[in-house]
Amino acid sequence: MALAEETEMTDDEIDAFLSRHETGVLALADERTPYAIPISYGYDTDARSFYLRLVSTPESEKRQFLASSPESRLVVYEEGNSDETYRSVVAVGSLEEIDPSELTVSHIEQYGEAKRPLFEIWGSSKENLDIQLYEFEPTELSGRRTEIDRDAESK
Repeated sequence: MALAEETEMTDDEIDAFLSRHETGVLALADERTPYAIPISYGYDTDARSFYLRLVSTPESEKRQFLASSPESRLVVYEEGNSDETYRSVVAVGSLEEIDPSELTVSHIEQYGEAKRPLFEIWGSSKENLDIQLYEFEPTELSGRRTEIDRDAESK
């Protein structure tokens, strides 16, 4: 029987993993209710920060959660093509909204890495959408990988 072996990823492995991906799940919570959404991001390996472009309507549930400045988690994961490997990175911290007037060249480069929101998925017209920019500098960043050890079958 094949055995799955789980190991922690190094900082370099985490940075490489986050750099080659651009989507994940952002989880927010208030005192009693969780809220999770798929997002796209840009990642700066030097600063170990994420850059998010979040789109919502003024009355949306997403806007309500973002307004409460919740603690946040961002989960990025992948499953290998052969189902023999699985990797995930979890970032924990707070989102900081970036005012467009305070954007630096570095910010603009990082937001350029994030995919543009797909307006076609929104029921509201584009005029009713708010686009807000956030930086997410995690206080915790950890990664794990699980790989199937096929050699264990022959032992």
